[in-house]
Amino acid sequence: MSMWSKKEEPPAPRPASAPPAPPPVPVAEIKKEPIPVSSTPFRTADTEPRNTAMIGKSVKVIGQIFTKEDLYVDGDVEGTIESQENKVTVGPNGRVQASIRAREVVILGQVQGNVEASDKVDIRKDAKLVGDITTSRISIEDGALFKGSIDIKKAEPKPAAAPVVSTPPAVSASAAGASAVPVGAAGIKR
Repeated sequence: MSMWSKKEEPPAPRPASAPPAPPPVPVAEIKKEPIPVSSTPFRTADTEPRNTAMIGKSVKVIGQIFTKEDLYVDGDVEGTIESQENKVTVGPNGRVQASIRAREVVILGQVQGNVEASDKVDIRKDAKLVGDITTSRISIEDGALFKGSIDIKKAEPKPAAAPVVSTPPAVSASAAGASAVPVGAAGIKR
């Protein structure tokens, strides 16, 4: 062979594990997908997610419900619902024939019964409520049906812890004797 002749070499084999490079995408065609967001409510004081009990569309409950967590009702409930320190939400498919007592009540479906909330009652646009409401705050959207009375009660302020003031015990003249001299008096020698 001559110095100037080229020897044909077969191309180097590609490793089987490396995928072919994707064709470049024009910048105009790149679409951002929405970032999924959790629908679980979070506490404002701390970042722990709240626990929420659910009653689904195909569930019917007859009786008393007591819970220490948030409650979402999208089925049928007859009786009473009580969640004193949490939120009760009646979903769009929810049909409740019960009295409700909670910190906050949100109604998107139908409720027939009295509602008592220590903080707020929120009646959304397609909701139907027949009963009396006792709360400190209320919101009724246009399109909501409400038949009953509303009793607005002032929210009771939570008692704040009284500051502890430490004062030295008082010394009486009889206990200390007649020779007691107040601090800073002229009779103290240095």
